[in-house]
Amino acid sequence: MPDLPAYLRIAGDLRTRIVEGALAPGDKLPTETAVMAKYGVSRTVAKYAINVLKGEGLVEGRRGSGVYVREIRRIVRESHARDMRTQPGSTSPFARDAARAGRRAGWEHHSRHEVADLDVARRLGIEIGHPVMMTTYRFLAEGQPIQLSTSWEPLAVTGGTSVEWPENGAAVGVVARFDYIGVRIDECVEMVTARSAQQTEIDALNLQPRGSAVLVVERTYLAEGRPVETATITFPSDRYELRYRFPID
Repeated sequence: MPDLPAYLRIAGDLRTRIVEGALAPGDKLPTETAVMAKYGVSRTVAKYAINVLKGEGLVEGRRGSGVYVREIRRIVRESHARDMRTQPGSTSPFARDAARAGRRAGWEHHSRHEVADLDVARRLGIEIGHPVMMTTYRFLAEGQPIQLSTSWEPLAVTGGTSVEWPENGAAVGVVARFDYIGVRIDECVEMVTARSAQQTEIDALNLQPRGSAVLVVERTYLAEGRPVETATITFPSDRYELRYRFPID
């Protein structure tokens, strides 16, 4: 296996020091000059290494002062509990996640009628061109953008009901909304991938312009085996922790 580029090896060393606590929140990161001297690299390589950590959200630059280790309060997305009907408080899973982290939740949204393209049709098990409700979200915690989502629901299920418009109906949250119209969601399927952030995501989530990574969850809710909602959810890797717990039969 070929050796990692020097800037990634340096970023890895610094990351380890942060994770293990040798560099604590608020500590100043070694300067570019110090990195150059320690690792015998050029200023460009030192800058790239530090930019990797900025992109991961582990450090932040302060104008005229240097680069410092960030204190990160990640929101934990607990898959086992977030959709339980017996949970007290808000029926919004995101609001529950934020509340557990002691953070104030909010979101921006826009819904419109669309027709299913090939991918949406595949995920919902409907024909291409069938009408769907499409909703885009930007979720915030204390004003900080923390999650993006685009969801689709077949209007054959929700059209003409009191929950047709996801954020302007009789209930909030997918499970609660479908319960309201007598469609009992009993299964959730998720596929998780990771990739570099796209420019639209960098802009919407206020990410570093270089090296930012995101987690992408393709989620589908089913009722008696029938897909009734599907969504693509994007999380900045430094602001969210995905936690899964499974029963063992």
